Amino acid sequence: MNAKVLDLWPELEWIQDETLREQIAKTWELALERSVLTPQDLKTIPFTLLAPTKVSFMAHKRAVVHIARDSGIKCNEFFKDDLPVNMDVLIAGAILADVGKLLEYEMVDGKSVQGSYGKYLRHPFSGVSLAEECSVPAEVCHIIATHAGEGDMVKRTTEAYIVHHADFMTFEPFKARLII
Repeated sequence: MNAKVLDLWPELEWIQDETLREQIAKTWELALERSVLTPQDLKTIPFTLLAPTKVSFMAHKRAVVHIARDSGIKCNEFFKDDLPVNMDVLIAGAILADVGKLLEYEMVDGKSVQGSYGKYLRHPFSGVSLAEECSVPAEVCHIIATHAGEGDMVKRTTEAYIVHHADFMTFEPFKARLII
């Protein structure tokens, strides 16, 4: 596993299935190879272009993974077989949800902006494409595809609902609040 990817994503170790863990890491390696963004950029650029914030891409993404994991644990604890959550799929999907943004963004004068690729293909689409190149299973690609607004048109799995809500609960408040 690439040391740069493991440095960005220590949460990869939470994925029990070794093959899946490697597929997720490979997807991030591929995205970094194709992106103008470096791992250091991901630790410093704002996580969204849609609201003024100083919260970095990685701080937001890692928070989403932690919230999704905690939610999955509680669902399994309280609902057991009535609403089982596959934790490996959940964590893998949360880690990959925004991997496509590495192709969507460009750096201009030290700031991240939407690039020409991103004007035509949003990150759910490019993220699934990257993941499929790395043989990521369909149930994880489903989470990537449905985590954003594009997913409102399809039936989401339980794991996809959890990632969607973890992502939006850590995004919408930034859009709604006045930053002073």
